[in-house]
Amino acid sequence: MWEALLSQGEAVTWDHMLIRTLIMYFITLILIRIGGLRIIGKKSGFDMVIIIMLGAVLSRGLVGASSFPLSVMAGTVMVLINRLLAWMSIENSFLNYLFKGRSLLLYDNGEIIRRNMIRGSLSETDLMTSLRLETHSEDFNRVKKAYLEPNGRISFVMKD
Repeated sequence: MWEALLSQGEAVTWDHMLIRTLIMYFITLILIRIGGLRIIGKKSGFDMVIIIMLGAVLSRGLVGASSFPLSVMAGTVMVLINRLLAWMSIENSFLNYLFKGRSLLLYDNGEIIRRNMIRGSLSETDLMTSLRLETHSEDFNRVKKAYLEPNGRISFVMKD
């Protein structure tokens, strides 16, 4: 089994790949648990970076492009750094803004805020699509405010 984990490049055979896949599957599950559910739940830019990088680093170890143990170590370090930065951003509003961003006001009491629509690279069609999907309505009469959230979704605050 150690040969399967330590082999690289051309030396990786189908049985090595099978063993690596089984082990890497469980390692990935453990790393996601260590990283916390926010890694897969929030989908902000902050969280997408770790998902993409973790997949890239761990896949290199899986196929033998990099050392298996070093790939696991790199993935573990990335998850721990992500977790540390998430904890730090809870206590520090500047870090929270830096890592996760802020909401952008798109609509306020009857007025579409064009400069923020441009900043968010959104068209009125995008806003209307989200209105229909989120409120099941095509009418802004019941909407007080709309925000582009850091995770890319548009949220609506309804009038009383």
